[in-house]
Amino acid sequence: MEHRTKRRLTNITIGLLFLFSGIEYAVILPTIWAYLQTLHAESYFLGLGLSAFSFSGLIAGPIFGHVSDRIRRTKSIILFANLFEIAGNFMYFMGYSKWLLLGSRLVAGIGTGAGACIFGYLTRSTTTEERATVFAVVMAARQAGLLIGPGFNLFLRLCNFNLGPFEVNKYTSPGLFMCFMWIILQVMIIFMYYDLPLVPKHNSQRRLISAEEEEEPLVYDDDVNYAAAENNRYGSINENEKLPVLPTNEMDGECSRVDEYQYIPNGHIDEDYKNDDPFHNFSVTKEYLREEVVVVLTAQFITLFNQTALETMVTPMTQTYFNFEELENSLMYCICGVEVIVGFFLVRWLSTKFADRVILAVGLIICNISCIWCLVFLANPKGNFAMLLSEFVVGVFLQILGLPFVAVSQVSLFSKVTAEKTQGFSQGFRRSIGGIATILGPMWAAGLTNNLYIMLGVMMGLLILLTIMMVLSYSYLVEPSPTLISAVNRSKVDDDC
Repeated sequence: MEHRTKRRLTNITIGLLFLFSGIEYAVILPTIWAYLQTLHAESYFLGLGLSAFSFSGLIAGPIFGHVSDRIRRTKSIILFANLFEIAGNFMYFMGYSKWLLLGSRLVAGIGTGAGACIFGYLTRSTTTEERATVFAVVMAARQAGLLIGPGFNLFLRLCNFNLGPFEVNKYTSPGLFMCFMWIILQVMIIFMYYDLPLVPKHNSQRRLISAEEEEEPLVYDDDVNYAAAENNRYGSINENEKLPVLPTNEMDGECSRVDEYQYIPNGHIDEDYKNDDPFHNFSVTKEYLREEVVVVLTAQFITLFNQTALETMVTPMTQTYFNFEELENSLMYCICGVEVIVGFFLVRWLSTKFADRVILAVGLIICNISCIWCLVFLANPKGNFAMLLSEFVVGVFLQILGLPFVAVSQVSLFSKVTAEKTQGFSQGFRRSIGGIATILGPMWAAGLTNNLYIMLGVMMGLLILLTIMMVLSYSYLVEPSPTLISAVNRSKVDDDC
């Protein structure tokens, strides 16, 4: 099979994985509260159920990412992670008790750890210029699932039959449906997903093979000298040719300067990289306790905390003020999905014209406006039905509008301000920070549905804090030069320092 075909099939399976994760969220969220009520669960179980999914994901992400960095393979990890999605959704379908439902979300959440491996793979296989665009497309796939998911609920809510000892109804059918969906994806990954080799440029920047180059596909095994193969394609590098290396203060802030260029012997650029331990001289404090990294991770935490808190608040609010049921909630999430997808493609276009930090700043401005609106108009709703609905729609619209700007820019920035060779672990760590936010957000909101001033006031305070951090650190949120330092040179410069 040609390299081009393998790459396309791999990209399709990656897109389907994120699509299915969005569908799962969309078919379960509108009905989980009513499902818990049929199991005689207390109100706080809504927050626990939503948080459990994120809790197991935040633990699994760094572990799966760490393993993928070491073995430099992702297929086996994804297949293993999907087994938890299959088991978790079947447990959700069984639904004997509120505790089994809670356990089902814990088990299914482990499967989300595969996302760290995929983001690491995408970081290593894209250039810094195209990375935000690629991330926007992948995230749009998940949002497409959020859009499609409510459509499945339109017929899942009509289910009313028995499957052996299990009852299939509008509450249990989403779990059975997603169990089958993940089984189908598992089979597709086995036959369609490939761990493709990455092709290095002479400047050590990772990229995908272009369409013109694919006419002569390169097929490597583990013992092939990557640099030698590249020399055959582009011509040999002169033994005495100087390959410039950026001072490390532009890359990781470690050294103040580099006095002379490093030399890379011909034919040894990536062999050393391939044999090098990606976690050699790795330091968590040096990697993540830098100003620009802290700001990006704070943006990840606060935006997801606010987003999940508002999502938790929405369903009880629509039930109280608008008498929305499963159908109305599903249609609402469907409309929101359309807006999010449009937003992601808007960000995809803007990312080719503006830096990530500019897009992040725009997203924060929109999020601040949204939170102010909710605090003023939704904390203590008054007026007739039309007025309340209008205020609610505007608040939700603004919140969703800012999401793609912040989501894409902070992921792209994070991949550029952290080391490439440990991206699997770094992306898992980033997703764990987001997981903590998605745990605390629903729990915070579920306990304050009757006191929205406190709930929204704390959210507003967090956004103000993030905005101040963003302004003070704006000059540090710069993207690295297209000429990236190789892993061999990075370790040499670190030793010199």
